[in-house]
Amino acid sequence: MADDDPLGARVGRASTRGAQLAFDDLGVPLEEASFVVVDLETTGGRPAPNSIADIGAVRVRGGETLGEFATLVDPGEPIPAFITALTGITTAMALSAPRIGEVLPSFMEFLEPGPDTVLVAHNAAFDVGHLRAACAGLGMAWPKVRVLDTVKLARRVFTRDEAPNVKLSTLARVCRATVSPTHRALDDARATVDVLHAMLARLGPLGVTHLEDLASAADPVPARRRGKAHLAEGLPHSPGVYRFIGPAGDVLYVGTSANVHRRVRQYFTAAETRRRIAEMVDLAVRVEAKPTATVLEAGVLELRDIARLDPPYNRRSRRPDRLPWLVLTEEAHPRLSITRAVPLDRVADALGPFPSQAQARKAARLVADDCRLRTCTARLPAIPRARARACHLCELGRCSAPCVDAEGARRAPQEAAAILAGACDGLWKRQTARLAALAELERFEQAGAQRDRLGAVLAAQRRKERLLPLLLSREIVAARREGSGWQIAAIRYGRLAGTARAQAHPLCAAEALLAVAEAVGRPRLAGGAAHPEETELLASWLWSRDTRLIAVSGEVPVALPRRSAARFRVPGPQCGGEAACQADGGT
Repeated sequence: MADDDPLGARVGRASTRGAQLAFDDLGVPLEEASFVVVDLETTGGRPAPNSIADIGAVRVRGGETLGEFATLVDPGEPIPAFITALTGITTAMALSAPRIGEVLPSFMEFLEPGPDTVLVAHNAAFDVGHLRAACAGLGMAWPKVRVLDTVKLARRVFTRDEAPNVKLSTLARVCRATVSPTHRALDDARATVDVLHAMLARLGPLGVTHLEDLASAADPVPARRRGKAHLAEGLPHSPGVYRFIGPAGDVLYVGTSANVHRRVRQYFTAAETRRRIAEMVDLAVRVEAKPTATVLEAGVLELRDIARLDPPYNRRSRRPDRLPWLVLTEEAHPRLSITRAVPLDRVADALGPFPSQAQARKAARLVADDCRLRTCTARLPAIPRARARACHLCELGRCSAPCVDAEGARRAPQEAAAILAGACDGLWKRQTARLAALAELERFEQAGAQRDRLGAVLAAQRRKERLLPLLLSREIVAARREGSGWQIAAIRYGRLAGTARAQAHPLCAAEALLAVAEAVGRPRLAGGAAHPEETELLASWLWSRDTRLIAVSGEVPVALPRRSAARFRVPGPQCGGEAACQADGGT
């Protein structure tokens, strides 16, 4: 949970670091709460240790002003001209002002962080962000203080008919503030005080009398959903997999996190903005969790649970076993075929896996056109029949016509087989030249379609290069630095066989892991031991820079090819005379 999430409900996101008090356990009446309303003028929008040029703050309690704080600040740099035009603060004025190192301790003393203190700002993310940056630059700790953003609260209080926007000047006019904003810190803070009091006056008749009531008023999350936050109680504060369970005991959703308790709690706050997931949370009656030794193990278990349980609210990885490959058929005159079952012995000669049938069809069409490989499904004899006639594709130059010229057509399957095996240099040169020609002729739609087909081929080849060493390895043992310790994994034929953590001596921990790791036999089909998405997750972990190999036993080296398909970039067609863009070629 973000530490500066005001009112415990993400109203005014200011920062995500540090610890913040929550309103959930508080019962402070509003008339007893101290609201410190602050406004800053700065030399720029990005927080920096020396960017504050003006600080203004007003402390109010029970509708009465208890004190004010105002001072210019020397930012240590010239005031930009546009800031001077906006605020009236000049460089000469700033030069005579104290530096932030003198001002900030005084401001913190004025703030008096405590259980009944609320820091208020209009667009709190901006002001609190600059104050935190200033504290960090001076080596000061940011205090544990609650933050209220009047921008977020105004969106809950006023209708669009009343306030077409939530600018401070607009709200000051709507609330009939006694002070008009002038882009000077103290004046803007005073105007924000009037706006705050006007909003509290509106909320009072609605039962908003305590800080926790104010939290509810500013929280866009329905009360029934917030009330389910107790479902996170007792969940582990460690990596693991969690499952939302429905009224009938069915699994609605499966997820994973490095901190299960913290992640599950976020589902009951405004941090969760996905409509389908909000619907799922409303249906859930309990949450189950399984802790794991490592984040990697949690990710793998999540994929397996989604594939096994098919939860209705999980979209990714629901049918991982159906990913297609592109292969050449075994017949006298081969053609391309899309299949989901590739023998492990033939996986090096196949292209894939593709994320969808559509991508596989795009790749098949490009390879067939490039090699002039036949696309008909008829079974042709090794020797052409007498009086056989070629189809129209031969006349168009898109087929080598093995039906009439068997000897002349032998080269096409060989070229296609080389592309499927990873030799994409010739394909890339020919197709990029074709893309340039189509763009020159302003045939942009055709060029775009051809570019997408080329991208499908190259993306599948990159994926295969990453997965192939894992699919063909009987065992890979690797370790990855994680904090002060090590994360160790045993991978067998692309499947996670076991994982462990070790604070020191990863070799000893690896030996102990292998003694209890899952036994995985050599599968008959590619992906037979684990579905491709699990293998790809393991590949991403294995190919990271922080991972170190401990032991390898397999049919191919655990390495990426030097001339990988990842070096290719697919140029996009020129559109409307604009310069051609570079795309990654991914799908």
